Amino acid sequence: MKNITIVGGGLVGSLLAIFLAKKGYNINVYERRPDLRKTNILAGRSINLVISHRGWNAIQAAGLEEEIKKITVPVYARITHDVHGNQTKHPYSIENKAIWSVSRGGLNAQLLDIAEKFPNVSIHFNHKCTDVDLDHASATFEHTENGKNIDVAADLLFGADGAYSLVRQKMMQKDRFNFSIEYIEHGYKELVIPAHADGTHQLDKNGLHIWPRREFMLMALANTDGSFTCTLFFPYEGEHSFDKIKNENDLIHFFKEVFPDAIDLMPTLVHDFFENKTSSLAIVRCSPWVHKGKVALIGDAAHAIVPFYGEGMNCGFEDCFVFNSLLEKIDDTDMESLLMAYHQLRKPNGDAIAELSLRNFIEMRHLVAEPSFMLRKKIEDKMQKKYPHKWLPLYSQVKFSNIPYHEALSTSKKHDEIMDKILTLEGIEEKWNSAEIENKILNML
Repeated sequence: MKNITIVGGGLVGSLLAIFLAKKGYNINVYERRPDLRKTNILAGRSINLVISHRGWNAIQAAGLEEEIKKITVPVYARITHDVHGNQTKHPYSIENKAIWSVSRGGLNAQLLDIAEKFPNVSIHFNHKCTDVDLDHASATFEHTENGKNIDVAADLLFGADGAYSLVRQKMMQKDRFNFSIEYIEHGYKELVIPAHADGTHQLDKNGLHIWPRREFMLMALANTDGSFTCTLFFPYEGEHSFDKIKNENDLIHFFKEVFPDAIDLMPTLVHDFFENKTSSLAIVRCSPWVHKGKVALIGDAAHAIVPFYGEGMNCGFEDCFVFNSLLEKIDDTDMESLLMAYHQLRKPNGDAIAELSLRNFIEMRHLVAEPSFMLRKKIEDKMQKKYPHKWLPLYSQVKFSNIPYHEALSTSKKHDEIMDKILTLEGIEEKWNSAEIENKILNML
């Protein structure tokens, strides 16, 4: 096997190209959009990303850690803002571990730069995939500027073309292909908190700032230039919703009422809100991710999720890492077995992180504002400190380990059952730190 086609030159497609180029394959990447390094195609449409342990694991395996670290900002805690502007810090880890904020466009540009340096990688922009012959790993692409079509043959084809994947659409035409897409009632809109005049950040740059308001929330992540990328997660319809904000007065009144400390930091709020697109949020589930030994889905094309755990990219990068690892264990002359092993390893984890991400949305917008959440956090931190091999909080399992997502989900359900019982005990607010409570938890594990 020599020639590989990757449909999609986003984050996962470009990292996959780097992994496979290092293995000596000839790689052709076809990207529907123009070269983002020469245009501003992501403006107003991109949630800032966080690189967690899984993402770094893949980045390190590809030998890229030093280059990527330069464009990231470490984030050590959630910082919640209440309606009065009071801030509360919730460290992510008792060991002071960080997740790393990065601009989607900046990271994608960096990966494209690195991929292009390989002589065996060619990246073709403005090429829209219009057809795929799944049995032969060949595809047809239309040049979006001149309308010309080209047919591309390969030994293996990857669909890294996102949540609305054309490659997946072609797989759906095959018998016994399972597919579902679930839209949540919230959409998102990107807003900005600019830097101070001297280029410094207006808020603590090492925190993920959240304004939790039960049915909706605002979130802000720092950029290296002193600004923050903010994301408003908001229902499409209802009492507080995109549907109800018709004009500048509606917007200003709403922000002053529910985000009073944020609005003072957002001089371009009106422009950003009405000019930037409102984007939907969806969960894609499908199977199988592979077709014979010829085609595989990867990243969002296989498992698009909502962004509330910040794991969409990390999960996609882990896909790349796992596939690369399998190439070292299974000979590429048996690509059918290799692809099936990839599917069997990754599909349960794609499903699990989809469920975990939805659950985390409830926590972020609602539970973090509740006293019981803070009490649970204190109890869990104590258990982790004393019994690190028996109790690892869900967040640490997801963000700071390589524990498979499906195992983390299973463990978290058991932890939830235990903590639900503990938090209903009489006088728990006073005796949470006692040996009695500690022993009750240990006995239930």
